[in-house]
Amino acid sequence: MSKSKFEMSKEGGPHLRLLSLVGNWDGRTRTWFEKDVLADESPTTSKIVSLLNKRFIRYEYRGIINGKTHEGLMVWGFDLGNTKCVCSWIDSFHMGTGIMFSEGYETSNGFSVTGQYSNSEMPEPWRWRTELEIINSDQFILRAFNISPTGEEAKAVETINLRIDL
Repeated sequence: MSKSKFEMSKEGGPHLRLLSLVGNWDGRTRTWFEKDVLADESPTTSKIVSLLNKRFIRYEYRGIINGKTHEGLMVWGFDLGNTKCVCSWIDSFHMGTGIMFSEGYETSNGFSVTGQYSNSEMPEPWRWRTELEIINSDQFILRAFNISPTGEEAKAVETINLRIDL
């Protein structure tokens, strides 16, 4: 009997890549509010677990920004039917009370997704691109970029994560 697309993905496709991140991580997060001007650098701890028979991963993190604690949660998955990476994100600092939904594609060493955000004080929505770069089984980097309505892009966040549950 042939295997389903999902079973094959868990054995050697995008789901396997996401599942390789399951574990506990320590990291260093750098944050920029202005292009090329580092505003903060601080430690971050995170935990990644699989959800719903390994269909998704949940990335939970806690850190400090400008001396204040914050936490966030991302759910990452790969939609086999539409051949795209999907992600939802909530965060006590960046997202306020909103949820950002992003979608994108698999890259040679991870995933890249783009969503958008806005509020009543913004005349046009901004986009937010998140890259998940898998270096090896013990390290991954999460980077995010603000993209203005005119298309200007600037790095906003970078967290270098190292596995702690060896």
